[in-house]
Amino acid sequence: MSHTFRVGMVGLGLMGHGIARNILKGGHRLCFLEHPGNQPVDDLLDAGAVAKASGCEVAEDADVILLCVTGSPQVEAVLFQPGGVLEGLAPGSLVIDCSTALPSSTERVAQRVSEAGGRFMDAAMTRTPKEAEEGRLNLIVGAPADLLAEVKPLLEDFAENIAHAGGVGAGHTLKLLHNYVSLGFSAVLAEATAASRRAGIDDTALLEVLGKGGGGGVILERLRPYIERGDPSGFRFSVANASKDIGYYHAMTDELGVARGVATGVRDLYAAIEDQGLSVPEVIGVLERDRH
Repeated sequence: MSHTFRVGMVGLGLMGHGIARNILKGGHRLCFLEHPGNQPVDDLLDAGAVAKASGCEVAEDADVILLCVTGSPQVEAVLFQPGGVLEGLAPGSLVIDCSTALPSSTERVAQRVSEAGGRFMDAAMTRTPKEAEEGRLNLIVGAPADLLAEVKPLLEDFAENIAHAGGVGAGHTLKLLHNYVSLGFSAVLAEATAASRRAGIDDTALLEVLGKGGGGGVILERLRPYIERGDPSGFRFSVANASKDIGYYHAMTDELGVARGVATGVRDLYAAIEDQGLSVPEVIGVLERDRH
């Protein structure tokens, strides 16, 4: 490794914990914001990470601040609230937002970070907590090419594939497009599975036909454990987050003036059950019980 980064992280949830672990494995210094939403952090502390009481303290001890929170409201709060990251940001420090956020908010955030003397990059994630722990995430980056080149050695410690989408905001735009496709496929497969079961088709036959035909792919394989044996762990993504992301997609397409007839149906499906504490594979069970 040619350069050791001082990294500060905000958000050590299911994805952030794996990122943090691999940053430490890469030999970098790490501090993080103490928060009740963090996963257990004893392993990170044992590996040398340092807990901080505020976003300001995280920024004061880092030259790269990595945000791994739920969405735009949380990003803005972490950065701009009293005692937030922006208060401790040193000139030239880099803020990397790995959340799923509204591109219009991202552009405003980047402007405020720049005005405070910092730099900004959106680096939205795809894949699951399993790949996060393995250091094999996909990142979709919105940033100038030279900035990406500067920080790429750090990103490669927790990401297997890094796509440069374009300038600031492009990473979050492409992430919303990706999640719409992914969650849309999930909704279609959930409805098809429920209909297949109602018709008395054996799940094994359904999976064989879809897997060897037009329904095969990553999403089917993530749903397969639930269809086969009721195990939702292959797709640890909540319906609440799915509803949030599709809502962001709607807001973005409103701003772009893009047609979205199919997306409306996908949004309505997730929104109707977002408060039930389910993961995306469990939508199948809801639809199977739902009789019209």
